Amino acid sequence: MIRIWIFIVIVVAGLCGVAWANDFVSLQGERTIYTAQCEQGSWNGKHCSGRLAAGPRYRFRALKAHREVIFWTVAVASEPSGKLTDCTIRDGRNWSCKLNAGTPRAITREMVMGSPVPDAASSTRTFHPVSKSHWMLLRYGVAPSSDADA
Repeated sequence: MIRIWIFIVIVVAGLCGVAWANDFVSLQGERTIYTAQCEQGSWNGKHCSGRLAAGPRYRFRALKAHREVIFWTVAVASEPSGKLTDCTIRDGRNWSCKLNAGTPRAITREMVMGSPVPDAASSTRTFHPVSKSHWMLLRYGVAPSSDADA
């Protein structure tokens, strides 16, 4: 009987680990976007001609009652947070905001199913997203490829 319980605990812990690594689990109304940088090279679409490295993480918190999305760069104290206003918010993974003063500092004005939508008007910062697990590998110097995810 103890072996069955140990097996169940290991399976549940494994599933929780996979969910965390794939960013399936997050705080309600909040989403983190992991990015890659191209060091000693340049971007050609999603391909880096140099060395792919972990880039900044951008966190977005949707405030449905205020029709706002607050955003900040994780672990960068020198950069203040920003705010997108006049937003249509379904939940933390699905929202869209109109152009405003905070737009140029953000990487996106719209999130669909937890993924940032590139801005067709080029009014936001450019970025190259990667998955959380890919970002963690890059952070420790392991580059499985020279391509960002999108």
